[in-house]
Amino acid sequence: MLDISLLGTGGMMPLPDRFLSSMILRINGRLIITDCGEGTQVSLKKLGWGFKAIDAILFTHYHADHVSGIPGMLHAIANAGRTEPLMLIGPKGLAYIMDGMKRIASELPFETEYIELDEELMKGIFIDDLKVTAINANHSVKCVSYRFDVVRKGRFDPEKAIACGIPKEKWSLIQKGEDVEVDGKVFTEKDVLGPARQGVSVAFATDTRPFDELAEFAKGADIFVCEGMYGENEKINKAIENKHMLFSEAAQLAKKAGVKEMWLTHYSPALTSPEEFLENATSIFENSCLGADGLTKTLRFESR
Repeated sequence: MLDISLLGTGGMMPLPDRFLSSMILRINGRLIITDCGEGTQVSLKKLGWGFKAIDAILFTHYHADHVSGIPGMLHAIANAGRTEPLMLIGPKGLAYIMDGMKRIASELPFETEYIELDEELMKGIFIDDLKVTAINANHSVKCVSYRFDVVRKGRFDPEKAIACGIPKEKWSLIQKGEDVEVDGKVFTEKDVLGPARQGVSVAFATDTRPFDELAEFAKGADIFVCEGMYGENEKINKAIENKHMLFSEAAQLAKKAGVKEMWLTHYSPALTSPEEFLENATSIFENSCLGADGLTKTLRFESR
């Protein structure tokens, strides 16, 4: 099971009813934030999921509308009583940016661990049961898109355990992931589990032009959170110039990727009534919806 909520859906500048870009995921009671624009801590306070359990904050890039909420967020996490290390993940330049941010968010009761993404790390980092992968986006600065997959193990197979000669009193140990030794041979959970089961997944892409690899990257995601900077098709030249996307372009990506659902986000501050242009997306990909601050959903595993 994976909970997802949009904490902010604006680009460039916050509006009275729309804070800047941010998404939060909750898995096994732990929290992972992606981007932290201005107002993120306010939205999270409204959501009520708390601050202490935030284990990681990821960044797509370091434009101000994606990082300006960091100093306040660090203080909010500290005030919640966290002492465990906080993981910060992003493209190259993360340490430089965060060192500056921490000049006004100093004396934190927890360590901050920086992971600057390279080609190898973009292939997969595990946070709890969440596998995080990344792909380079097509923006005016170094920027990445993320995919989050909940890895779900196969079921315990008693017949495999019997075939391995593992006594029943040790079954609970190997089910917990502990190695078990029998007659000098060591068995792991891989020896007694069935095939991996279907998990759930979320793809997150803002501040990019559409490109084929992004559709492949988001393929089959349960939710594709995708930027819709401009609702009007007439703004295509502006989208190309600023390396952003139209609603219709996001929908074309969602259709090509075969995702189950797409949430539009990262609206231009000039786009005060995005609902007027939703049809530009739904006419291409029916299951497109307008992201809004506080939009929340629980993704549940298929029962098998």
